[in-house]
Amino acid sequence: MVRLPRSESVAPEPLFMVGAVSQYLGAAVAVHLFDEIAPAGVALVRVLGAAVMIILLRRSWQRRWKANDLAWASAFGVALAAMNLSIYLSIDELPLGNAVAIEFTGPILVAAAFTRTLRSGAALLVAAGGVVVLAGVEAEGTMRGVGFALLAGMFWAGYIVLGHRVARGPAAVDGLGLGMLVGAAAISGFGATEVGTALDSPAVLVLALATGLLSNVIPYWIDQLVMKRITQHRFALLQALLPVTAVLVGLVALFQVPSPQELGGIALVIIAIALSQTRAELAG
Repeated sequence: MVRLPRSESVAPEPLFMVGAVSQYLGAAVAVHLFDEIAPAGVALVRVLGAAVMIILLRRSWQRRWKANDLAWASAFGVALAAMNLSIYLSIDELPLGNAVAIEFTGPILVAAAFTRTLRSGAALLVAAGGVVVLAGVEAEGTMRGVGFALLAGMFWAGYIVLGHRVARGPAAVDGLGLGMLVGAAAISGFGATEVGTALDSPAVLVLALATGLLSNVIPYWIDQLVMKRITQHRFALLQALLPVTAVLVGLVALFQVPSPQELGGIALVIIAIALSQTRAELAG
């Protein structure tokens, strides 16, 4: 059975950032694929390919599955796949950083639900302010793109809540792989007609599978490791790093130059992360 190196000696923040960079490098590759395959098709190949990779690496078929574990993993996988599909439909019309910023309404709601201290409440408000700034400067996108980003945010909230349940259960990473397989089936009606296009071009298929490795296998596997060590509220606030990462990857990989307002939003998000770091929450 293949396992990632032990991560207990690595703080959650740098571990999470490795996954964040990988996730949005994969998104940048996906944007370049949209000329060849529709976003729904890229999302389907991404989720299905990632599911197969994890199941093969983990030999998940050898695990004894309980009905309860199957149910939680399936619900988690559907939320994950729907989130992937929605954000791809959004970044087809909006800059990567701004779409992710709008999507962040989901983690904000989760963080709000678990806020228990004045410090964490202040961090949440500052993070929300940063996201509002990042989302509010978007002038070129359409309401359709904004709507898909908000929908992705709703599924992102489900990903956080259900992901904690799976990460701390007996299935853990095996639940991630099986869940994504179920999730791929759930969104297949949106992208199945595009799969033939990917199969007809080896180069396109390799790039589509690369998005699965970069955007699903690596970051979501890391998420499972991080979720075991910190609370839902702390994890939701840590997600504030993702809009920052998305803006920076958009700049480097897609030449989407952030405005001064966007840089201000990034600064607010970084401040929120610093405020949210308390010993009790990191140990949760």
